[in-house]
Amino acid sequence: MAAPDDSSSRSVPRGSRPPGSRSSKPGEKRTSKPGDKRSSKPGDKRSSKPGDKRGGKPAEKRGSKPGEKRTSKPGDKRGAPPGRKPSPPRDRATRPDDDRPRGPRIPDEITGKEIDRRVAAELRTLPEGLAEQVARLLVATSSVIDDDPAAALAFAQEAKRKAARVAPVREAVGVAAYAAGEYAEALSEFRALRRMTGDDAYLPVMADCERGLGRPRKAIELLASVPEASLPPDARVEARIVMAGARRDLGQPEAALLLLQGPDLSTRRTEPWLARLRYAYADTLLDLGRVDEAATWFERAMDADTEGQTDAADRLAELQGVTFGDDWIEDEPTSD
Repeated sequence: MAAPDDSSSRSVPRGSRPPGSRSSKPGEKRTSKPGDKRSSKPGDKRSSKPGDKRGGKPAEKRGSKPGEKRTSKPGDKRGAPPGRKPSPPRDRATRPDDDRPRGPRIPDEITGKEIDRRVAAELRTLPEGLAEQVARLLVATSSVIDDDPAAALAFAQEAKRKAARVAPVREAVGVAAYAAGEYAEALSEFRALRRMTGDDAYLPVMADCERGLGRPRKAIELLASVPEASLPPDARVEARIVMAGARRDLGQPEAALLLLQGPDLSTRRTEPWLARLRYAYADTLLDLGRVDEAATWFERAMDADTEGQTDAADRLAELQGVTFGDDWIEDEPTSD
């Protein structure tokens, strides 16, 4: 699950990645307005004079002498120069722009077979060729989300354009949008995913999107709308982290600290949420002016952060007065 942290720069935690205009519009109408007649204005009357009868002399045709044959061939359209055949309608399949690449370019080494089995099973509802395209887009999304969230979002959006009714596709768009800081789009996608699956696992991330949009009270209301027991164990911890962040947004750091306290802060188990929980606790202590305690918990967060989810090491160094210049290089151990 993409899990929020309490730092000012939100990022999608590792381990929760998703497993992955045409120039002429079909059905486009002509530009003439309804009711317009060809070559005549509405309300114009014929040029025949009153009293003319139908059995009289045939009227002369414009641009030709009486008795002269017309030069146009059968099938010519009005307004086309005499002798020129109208161009046959081009089939959509032969249009030159049909082969133009759509969306972002997927690296050639991505085949789509790297996709998670659960996601692959859901993609089987699509035609074979389309399923492969969507799988490649989802894998591309996952492959760049850490280094280039905007590119990841572009891949995910293209997957949505092709398969918007597939739940993992909407999940991928939501996670990528969240990573890119596009909280409104992320919230919309997670809402859609929740409707499609009935799963509340992403509820904490949805609440954090509300925080990102400057709506901490809505974040609290959203988290309170679902019984805590109905959430998966990991999501319960994430919900506490987000709720505490919302309380801090409202200027209530004491209430935030109470939400974060519990035996899981000192657990010896390796949990994906442990570094973020300790980081949020340390940051809240710092907000309350308890600097020494904050340094202790930043250090513990750093110890638990084996995947670099937080900047606990930098925060600890800052509190200890340690600065690193741009040209600083860590000394490598020397062999005797």
